[in-house]
Parts: sequence; structure tokens; C-alpha cells
Amino acid sequence: MSAATLEKPSLDNRLAIRSWRTPALLGVLALVALVAFAIFGPGGNATFRISQDNDAWQVPNLVLPAKAFGWVAALICIALAVLAYLQMKNEARVAKWVTMTFSIVFVVGLLVWIIGGTTTQNITLVGLFTGAMLITTPLVFGSLSGVLCERSGVVNIAIEGQLLAGAFTAALVASITNNAFAGLFAAAVAGVLVSFLLAVFSIKYVVNQIIVGVVLNVLVSGLTGFLFEKIMKTTVNGSAIYNQPAHLPDLPIPLLSEIPILGPTLFRQSLIGYLMIVLVIAIWFGLFRTRWGLRIRAVGEHPKAADTVGINVNRTRFLNVLAGGAIAGVGGAYFTLVAVSSFSKDMTGGLGFIALAALIFGRWNPIGAALAALLFGVAGNLQSILSLAGTPIDGQFLAMLPYALTILAVSGFVGKSRAPAADGEPYIKG
Repeated sequence: MSAATLEKPSLDNRLAIRSWRTPALLGVLALVALVAFAIFGPGGNATFRISQDNDAWQVPNLVLPAKAFGWVAALICIALAVLAYLQMKNEARVAKWVTMTFSIVFVVGLLVWIIGGTTTQNITLVGLFTGAMLITTPLVFGSLSGVLCERSGVVNIAIEGQLLAGAFTAALVASITNNAFAGLFAAAVAGVLVSFLLAVFSIKYVVNQIIVGVVLNVLVSGLTGFLFEKIMKTTVNGSAIYNQPAHLPDLPIPLLSEIPILGPTLFRQSLIGYLMIVLVIAIWFGLFRTRWGLRIRAVGEHPKAADTVGINVNRTRFLNVLAGGAIAGVGGAYFTLVAVSSFSKDMTGGLGFIALAALIFGRWNPIGAALAALLFGVAGNLQSILSLAGTPIDGQFLAMLPYALTILAVSGFVGKSRAPAADGEPYIKG
């Protein structure tokens, strides 16, 4: 091996562009962990209840001394921050396992610090994750819609409108027919209709995709609000007959539903919950293990090259946008057929935009987006649980956690995320 070959890696490292955002962020968070978790950490214990009283398999509670664990977590965070600095200095990159391990240790340390300072000093993990699924499920459907659209080159800002249209239509149709499955099907159709408008204007008429998405969100919000006032508030004998949708029941899977934490979270779901799990796996497999997925990714990365090998670029994009709308519509049905039993104005509460952040956080990968959605869901549910537990932290600070995570995700602090090369760029044949 020649001397030039031996010297090439160091030359590449010198020429590589270094981004110090991740080491800087880890350093700041490590300092926060040292001050808050260790030096000024609470002196009590943090108790995590793993099993519920009615679970077939009982697991003992996990009890952690808050201050001692705070020191351990802080020292690990400091070591990982230093390692991230050295990796960026020598290799121009930070290994994924470093940021993932840091995130897990910091989050667990934060939980122990908060719970150790509460009046009850305990938290039920089952309640934390099952409650988080009320937020996570529509987020996953919304992010999967975004994956299908953006992998084919269409930016889907209209996820919020698709979720809201699905929620409204599911409630209305399920109330009229007294059939939750009819409402679920109608929700998918509503999502397709919103997506059809997005596809027509952005693909056929080459209108700016972001502008079209924003307009559709405003349109759906206004239309559902108007119809809610004119139709759903209509009462007969004091009852709002058009806003009493049938409910999709939970379908626990024997044995699996008894597994601590995982059982109540994943295997005591409604039909929509199980469909979410199937779709995450199916879309991941389809995108990365089939010819269909290869064609879609080719269209999103290099549409001109895809066109030269016989792929109809705009038709592929059109179909993907429609499929994404159907998925988001089903996610919207979760609000009115599972989470609550009625529709209210703008009840999606901006989750469509957080789904976009989960999409970016997950790097346009269905499994990554689903895990990011779970993180946002846990952060959102943590607010209500810790408020009930009597935490000294201000409730407004806890309420901003999901949105703070969103800012970190889209700003690139969680790592470099590269969208499909042709994402948002219209394709004009010829």
C-alpha cells in the first residue's frame, strides 16, 4: 500500500465540512444534566410502576434514588458529549449510537429528576405509553402519508387538513349510519379528496406545493367548522344526532396483551391501532425491498432518469399522493371513532404539522417516522401525567415539550437529514 493511500483518509477528514451543532447541543445538555440532575437533584426516590393491578404478569416496581442516578446520568452525558466532540474533530461526523445513547440517558435522567421532585414520586409506565398512543396513532398515520408523498417528490403540507377531513367525515357518516366501519371508509375517501386537490394543483398545474398545502389546510378548517355549526349542532329532542358516531372497540390479543408495558400499549388496540402497525411494516418493506418502492424512490430522487427508463413520473406521484391521503384520512378517523366520541372544531390541534416534524426526524423512513411519532406522543402525554403527579415544574414548560422537540428536529440538531433530491420540484416532461 502506497504512502499516498495511507494519507488519503486524513486528507479527506481535513477537507470534510464539520458541523459543530450536535457536539455543541450535547455539551449544553450535559451541563444542564450536571447542574439539574446531579448537583441540585432531588433527594427522594423515583418509582416507576411497570405493571397494573389487573395484569396477569406482575413485575416489581423500579425504584431509583434520584440524586445518585442524576450523577450517573450526568457523567455519562458528559462522556458522550466529549466523545461527540472528538469524533467531529477527527472524523467530521458523530456516530449515530452516540446521539441515540445520549438521548436515552438524558430523557431517563430527566424523568427521574422530575418524578423524584414530585409529591407522589411515582409514575405508571403503562399509563404513560397507553396515553401516548392517543397522540402517537394519528401522528404515525400523518407521517406515513408524508413518507409516501415526499419519497415520490411531492411536499405534503396538507396533512393537517387530511387528518381534520377524516375526523369530520368519520364522525358524520358513522353518526348517520350508526356504523363505525362506514365512518372509517368515509374518512379514507375524505383524505383522498383533499389529496386529489393537492395532486391536481401541484402536479398537473405546477402550483407551488407548499402554498397549495397551506391553502388546503385553511380550506378544510373553514369548511369543517362551517358544516359543524350548520349540521352537527342540529339537535333532535336535545340530542346532536349527527355528532354521535359509533365507536370502534378495543380488540385485545390473548397472551400478547398481558405482556407488561408492551401488551397494553400495542396489543390492546382498536382496528385502527393494529392497522397502524401493519402499515408501518408494509410501507417500509414496500419502499426498500420491492420494485414498486425502487420506482417511487427513483421518481423522488431523479425524476428525469426515472422517465428515461419508462417510469411515468407524474402518474406515480399522483397515485402516491392519493394513497397518502387515504392513510391520513384513516388517521383522522382515530380522533372521532376511538379517542373521543364526537367531533369538535379544529380538533386535530396541529398534529399534522408535528407529523411533518416526525417525518423529518425519522429521515423519511416509515419506521423512523413511527419512532419519532412515539417520542412526540410520550412528550405530549407526559405533561398531563406529571401535572397530576404534582411536579414543581411549571405546566406551561411541560406543554411546550412536543413543540421544542419539533424545533430541534426540523432545525437539524438531531443530525443531518436529507430529503429526497427532487422533493418539492415539479416535473415537466420534455
